[in-house]
Amino acid sequence: MSNKKTVADKDADKQLKDPLHGVTLAKILTVLREHYSWKELNRQVELNCFFSHPSIKSSLTFLRKHEWARKKVEALYLELIASLPTAGADHDADLNADESEKAPDTSNT
Repeated sequence: MSNKKTVADKDADKQLKDPLHGVTLAKILTVLREHYSWKELNRQVELNCFFSHPSIKSSLTFLRKHEWARKKVEALYLELIASLPTAGADHDADLNADESEKAPDTSNT
């Protein structure tokens, strides 16, 4: 038997090492917009699509056309998930936990 990796094995290794693998651009934008406001997102990554009539749809259109802008947004997303307490875990669970901590207590005491 040969110890050489096949192309498929190398691709699988690359996917495992890529933190963006399986994360859509729409998901990245949604997470960033929920964590930051549009205004703060524009401060972090100065893009007109976050400043002038911002929306997920218009931002997706712009980012899909301009790789340089998409790379900036992906880098900000990676910084955000790395800064979360359980980096590498389910990012939605982390963000939802942060939001639930801010929710007012409505239980009767």
